Amino acid sequence: MTNSHLPLFVQALLWPDCYAHPAADIRLVQTHISYVILAGEYVYKFKKPVNLGFLDFTTLEKRRSYCQQELILNRRLCPDIYLSLVEVTMSPEGGWALDGAGEVMEYGVKMVRMPEERMMPQLIASGTLQKEHIEALVEVLADFYQRAESGEAISRFGTAAAVGVNVLENFTQIEPFIGQGGLSRDLFNMLSEYARRFLAREELFAQRIQGGFIRDCHGDLYSANICLAEKVYIYDCIEFNERFRYCDVASDVAFLAMDLDFHGLETLSRRFIEAFIKRTGDTGLTEMIDFYKVYRAVVRAKIGLLTANDPAVAELVRADCLVKAAQYFQLAARYTAT
Repeated sequence: MTNSHLPLFVQALLWPDCYAHPAADIRLVQTHISYVILAGEYVYKFKKPVNLGFLDFTTLEKRRSYCQQELILNRRLCPDIYLSLVEVTMSPEGGWALDGAGEVMEYGVKMVRMPEERMMPQLIASGTLQKEHIEALVEVLADFYQRAESGEAISRFGTAAAVGVNVLENFTQIEPFIGQGGLSRDLFNMLSEYARRFLAREELFAQRIQGGFIRDCHGDLYSANICLAEKVYIYDCIEFNERFRYCDVASDVAFLAMDLDFHGLETLSRRFIEAFIKRTGDTGLTEMIDFYKVYRAVVRAKIGLLTANDPAVAELVRADCLVKAAQYFQLAARYTAT
């Protein structure tokens, strides 16, 4: 059940006796920045002590602070899912516990475990994602963006220069991986040149700012972070870097539209964008959508490459990440031709 690459506290939390509640079906899921432990009716999420440039979780205090931010921000859309900050403690005798006596060794976030069969990826895989689901998402998102914080401090993240920081950073970060995940030098050059050409159209970005479309968004809006149960749950927003969350609404919705395209659901993707524009009146989104789809596809490819190069990740996961990275790069290339 344990893995020698995992931190000791994670290894300990893979055993039911660490929990004060029933936890017979424990499962560990890893991303490039998190350990997520599914235990009984709850989920515990811990941040890896990594510095990837765009995030820094390298100290215990930083991880505690970002866990608190995660709770605050995600309660905007999931107030009944995000429960509390948890402490992983070690007793003087060397025993691990959650919120126990002893020294605090790690912090995490405790959440209610949502029904896996209603997770959006499961609905996509089973072919049961319907237009009604998309319409429910549009209603929730339109209301969320209308209420989301805005203002001068946030709007400055919508300039071409500010957007360019995020977009071009991706290319700096993936360049060392050329030759992996389907990323050739020619493809790298083509995608980066497309991004630079679009960013040069500064007037488009200025219009989005003037229209009030730069908001405190979700930042990571795709199917893996959506559950379509008795109501719509959109969770796991970006808490670790404001410049990824302070963005054009178009960037947020483009992520989900791109994700639907990635899964071969182009019709639902178009319906999503059309319904969103109709619901919000944001007709200017149309001109921005492909640019932001390219950006989001490259982000997902980058995460695949980063995860594949994490030594703690299993070989099967690594191989799958590289295959998916190649698919995301090809999807990004397809958008540049539209």
